[in-house]
Amino acid sequence: MITLYGAGANFGLPEVSPYVTKTEVHLRMAGLAYAKQAAPPQMSPKGQLPWMDDDGELIADSHFIRLHLERKYGVDFDEGLSVAERAQAWAIERMVENHLGWTLVNVRWLIPENYAKGPAQFFSALPPAMQDDMRRDIQGRIGESLRAVGIGRHTDDEILGLGVRSLAALSALLGDKPFLMGARPTGVDAVAFGVLAGLMIPFFEAPIRERAMSFDNLAGYVDRMMAGVYPEFAWTPLNQRSEFMAA
Repeated sequence: MITLYGAGANFGLPEVSPYVTKTEVHLRMAGLAYAKQAAPPQMSPKGQLPWMDDDGELIADSHFIRLHLERKYGVDFDEGLSVAERAQAWAIERMVENHLGWTLVNVRWLIPENYAKGPAQFFSALPPAMQDDMRRDIQGRIGESLRAVGIGRHTDDEILGLGVRSLAALSALLGDKPFLMGARPTGVDAVAFGVLAGLMIPFFEAPIRERAMSFDNLAGYVDRMMAGVYPEFAWTPLNQRSEFMAA
């Protein structure tokens, strides 16, 4: 029995964390049955989401979960790709996870209005006397992490420019294809979808969201992935959302 531990649905998404989304998409692409439970990151063997319990074997981090699924269940998420295409998919994945993903973190955690209505609410179940201290502490730690990876050392305009450059690269790579590597989704689509959906949802206000929505092929890509992977989730296609059409 596989149990996936993640953050759960919120903010208009079926899963808050793009990295848990990545693993959940991989599980669904592989056709593997699983149960899902919400859990805090500190319960994970590596102190981060996601992690997975596969018949008593604990695997943490979306990348190593993918390797486990491929090895144990004989799945090849990049089936049909050449050696060069697999290398390209890996490079795209690194750009999305190690760069664009941090832009999403910045949007959620360091824009005060977004933090107040979004991640700050994660602590609402704590005793009232603890909530404000916990919110400040966690936000401070996230800010330190952003500085450590470099994104947090830049101005807002510089962060926006870097994010838009990654979005433009993804748009160019996608072109008019249904998925990043061609006619069918492969491993890299799982994380690209998770991060792009997180940036494009209207729950959070940010200049990067408006710029992301200017790439029509990326918006259509998110809608395609959502319909294919989460058909049970109530999702209004991005190009039909009034707040984007008016932008």
